[in-house]
Amino acid sequence: MTLTRNPDAQADAADRALDAALRDLHRDVLAQPVPPALMDSALRLSRLQQRTTSVRHWGGMAAGVMLAFSVGWLSHGQLGAGYDSATGLTKVSMEREFVRQAGFAYSVYMPEKRHPVEVAAPEQEHLVQWLSKRVGRPLKIPKLEALGFELVGGRLLPGDGGARAQFMFQNSQSQRITLYLGAMKPTAANQSSQDTQATQFRFEPNGPVPSFYWAEQGFGYALSGQVDKATLMALADAVYSQIH
Repeated sequence: MTLTRNPDAQADAADRALDAALRDLHRDVLAQPVPPALMDSALRLSRLQQRTTSVRHWGGMAAGVMLAFSVGWLSHGQLGAGYDSATGLTKVSMEREFVRQAGFAYSVYMPEKRHPVEVAAPEQEHLVQWLSKRVGRPLKIPKLEALGFELVGGRLLPGDGGARAQFMFQNSQSQRITLYLGAMKPTAANQSSQDTQATQFRFEPNGPVPSFYWAEQGFGYALSGQVDKATLMALADAVYSQIH
């Protein structure tokens, strides 16, 4: 069979010609020694491949034992007592999910002109009684007038661990902040002695809106707003000191 009648042979010949042309074009580069950094990377890759091959020769039983040991070590040593096997979440990740939901709630209701809240500030007594009953614990509305923010009102919201509450405040420049609070998803981990301690303030700058948040005995708090970090921190400190 001639070359012209064999498409595969034609393709092979074309590849060889291209390879020869590229080698001729870069002959000077090919003649240079391999850079030390590149040679070191190649040696490390070769050693890693050798280890991988050795591991494959251990057999299914040994690999299974190592896998079980690794999973157990990770769940105990890295995830620690705050790991919830039912949800696959740690206490920290549950708190971050909580503050993310607080940010979304802020983003939804902050722009509202006519209906930013369900119950307005003049009915504060009713608002506190209603939301306290729904979230399952007595609530306090912090007074933030000294920092320039007055209560607009509040509303009831759904959450993973049950009902949640949102209180909205506003200053004279129409800047709004919200205090979002409620139970986080209940887990066996939340009932351990370590998790009943209060979480220190954490700042989340990368969510839907900047927020300071903390948690105590499975109950979360998040103060969110488009204000500078120092102002938000002062507000969060005032909230914490008044509701505890």
